Formats: sequence, structure tokens, C-alpha cells
Amino acid sequence: MRAMLSVVIATLLTTATAGVHAAQPETRISDQSMTTAAQLRETALASDLGYRITQSLTTEVGPRLAGSEADARAVAWAVAKFKELGFDKVWTEPVTFPKWERRSESAHVLGKHAQPLHLTALGGSPAGTVEGEVVRFADLAALEAAAPGSLAGKIAFIDYKMERARDGSGYGPGSRVRSKGPSAAIRAGAVGYLMRSAGTDSHRNPHTGITRFDEGLTPVPSAALAVPDAEQLTRLLALGPVSLRLSLDCGWNGTYTSQNVIGEIRGSKKPDEVVVIGGHLDSWDLGTGAIDDGAGVGLTMAAGKLIGDLKQHPARTIRVVAFANEEQGLHGGKAYATQHAAQVAKHQIGAESDFGAGRIYAYSSSAPEYARAADAKIGQALAPLGIAYTPGQGGPGPDVGPMAEKGMAWARLAQDGTDYFDLHHTPDDTFDKIDPQALAQNVAAYAVFAYLAASAEGDFGSRPASQPPAPQPSGK
Repeated sequence: MRAMLSVVIATLLTTATAGVHAAQPETRISDQSMTTAAQLRETALASDLGYRITQSLTTEVGPRLAGSEADARAVAWAVAKFKELGFDKVWTEPVTFPKWERRSESAHVLGKHAQPLHLTALGGSPAGTVEGEVVRFADLAALEAAAPGSLAGKIAFIDYKMERARDGSGYGPGSRVRSKGPSAAIRAGAVGYLMRSAGTDSHRNPHTGITRFDEGLTPVPSAALAVPDAEQLTRLLALGPVSLRLSLDCGWNGTYTSQNVIGEIRGSKKPDEVVVIGGHLDSWDLGTGAIDDGAGVGLTMAAGKLIGDLKQHPARTIRVVAFANEEQGLHGGKAYATQHAAQVAKHQIGAESDFGAGRIYAYSSSAPEYARAADAKIGQALAPLGIAYTPGQGGPGPDVGPMAEKGMAWARLAQDGTDYFDLHHTPDDTFDKIDPQALAQNVAAYAVFAYLAASAEGDFGSRPASQPPAPQPSGK
């Protein structure tokens, strides 16, 4: 899940895809479609299908680290589940990426106050055992300001506290500590890197996640401490110098080819035009990947299935994608965008669920002015679910982002992420954390959105990004 990425992409897309739409006829949604959507909404609210699909994935497959044996089982599970649910067409598309493995990890304070600390290796970290004095920094900027060589033989530690927010906005600064901190530590001469987990909980569950090392730097062992352990280390440092042994057995091990798994409910009149919804099939290995992103896969599969159960399918095809390896670099989303770049205009609109299983509280999209009335009708149909229509806000989900960059219209169904980063990338990301009623509300929202977008008379602005830009509605 990349909470801040969508905002950045949205800003770029506003500039890149603004083209002259003045001559376009107004996109409309019929009263009959609105009536069907209302019925679909109530059917979805009364269904536990999304909950059962999520239970199936997290129980039968469990954690699904990209490139692992469980990755292959997850792909087989998704193919079988789409077929079991009665999707009209099911297929896979290859996604190749470097394979990172975790084997073991530990940290021990040495000397007078000897004790273990709970941590987890950051994805992308190399293996290694290092010992050194710990130097604490309050935030990333403080470490980046450290003089070259000033941390020679030492272990850098950033003790930045991530802030809680419903929209996940606190994750941007927190995730930058993870992605940029190791390189800053290396530049200062450090032999190892530690960070307070990018999370909002106070449990002894460290948060993993991918990190990167800038070109030309030799990577060093890098890990995230559970929040209580980061606080413990800070208290120990207040007593005097602290030396620590950090031992990680992990690293890159060749390449692996996984699959994007795709299921379609065929459209009744324009089957070659698609509305894309989905989530990512992979997860980190500490928990069972329930909120990140088993729920996203489960609820979008369920939404597609419920639309497929209608006596009359919408005009366009509903395409549900279980994306491969989002966690380590949006590999599935990028592969999908490359594979389908020539069909951007055939993609009516796309939306992804990758922010847990909390209730959706807001809806927005990239709809241009000529489609704004239709977009508002979608908002109207979502309102009984407690979802506000907030045009001009947000951006696309991470895996639909690469396709949106190529010109695909996007929608955002914003989930309440107040507690999301208590669980994100931890051993506590398990099925029991999902609220069945909240998940049913998500299924209803995605079913209504996808059905109405697929039924609309007219489009939502998808155009190859190379076409001349068009003006956006006021407020964009």
C-alpha cells in the first residue's frame, strides 16, 4: 500500500492528461442503471461473499511473499477462485522481478544492559552481522545532515514517530525513513541501519517493507525495530553509549516470474471496453496478508461476481485483477500497464483497493467536465453507504497508477485508515482483524461504482497520454 503515492500520481496526471474535451458529448447514467445499482448495493450489503473469499485466501495460502512457494500457490488459488465464482474469462499474465528472501534476524544490546530487541529486516536488505555503537537521530533530515565518515563503524538509528491519520498521510514521512534512511546511513559511514517502525501501534510487532539503496553505495544490513523496542533503545541511550549486534540472514536470490491473475465478467454491448478493479495478491511474510491486501482481492472479486449474477450485464466488461508483487515495487501494476498500453482508450476507468478493510468514506475520480454529471451520479448511488462525493481529491491506487500515467481514468474509493498502520506489514496482519460489515460495505461500494461506470453512456476521459492535453474541471 502506498498511501501518499496516489496523491503524487494524481498531481502529475492532472497536468499530463488535461486535453481538450469541450467537444465531447456529456457522459450520462440512466435512471434504470441507478435503480439496478441500488438493488445491487442492497444485495452486496447482505452478502458475506467478500469476507469468505478473503478468509479462503488468508487461510488456504497464508502469507504470500513475492517469489516464494506461497506466491505460486496464491496464483493457483486466484485462478481457481475466479473460475469457481463463475467469471466468464480467466487468464494470467507473467510478471518477472528480482526475488528477495528472509531467513532469520536478530539484534542484541551488548554489555552492561544486555538484552534482545525485536526487529525485522527491511525488504531489500543484504545479509550480514555487524556490531557497533548506536547513534540516534530524531528524523531523516538529521541523519542526512551527518558528515561523511562521522558514523564509521557505527549503527545509525532513526527514531521518527509516525503520525496517525484517517487518510494515511502520516505514512509519507514514515516510509521515507525506510526508503531513504539506509542510503543516508551509508553515506555517513555506518555499518548498519535501524529505524523505529513506520507504524502507529505500540505492540511488539515490527513493520517490514521494501527499502532501496542508491546507486554506487554498498548496502548494509537494515532493519526496523518494533515501536516498544525503539523506545527501549532510546531509554538505554539516555543512560549512556549503547553497542549492539545486528544479525540478518536475508537477501536477493535471482529472479522469479509470477503472474497477474485476471477474471472478467463480459459486457453485454461493448465487451472490448473494460472497467478495471482489483487488489494485489502478494503480501509480506510476517502476517497472513489480510488487510494488505487479501481484503482488496476478496472484495473486488466479490463485487465482480455480484455484477455477474445480474440478469443483464452492464454494457462494458468488468475486469478484476489480482496484481503480482506490489509490495516490492509495483511490479504487477507496471507489467499490466506495459501489456495493455495500446488499449488505454478501451479502459473506461480503473480503481484499486489497497488500504485495508476499513469503511469507505469518500469517492472521487479523474472524470473531466463532460463526465462530471455521471461521476456525481455514482457519488449519489454511493451516498447511502455513508460515502461522501469529494471531486478533485485523491489519486489512483498504486497498481492502477502506472496505467493511469498512460492516460487511463481513475477512481478513488477512500477507506478509513485510522488503524491501518497499527497492522500494516506486521505479524498482526491477520484475518481476525477484518470487520465483516465494513468489508460488505466495501463490496457494495465497488459493485455500485463498477456497474455504473460500465453502464454509462459515454466515457470518463481515458486517452493515451501522448494526446494533446485537455483542460480539467475547476478545482482539479
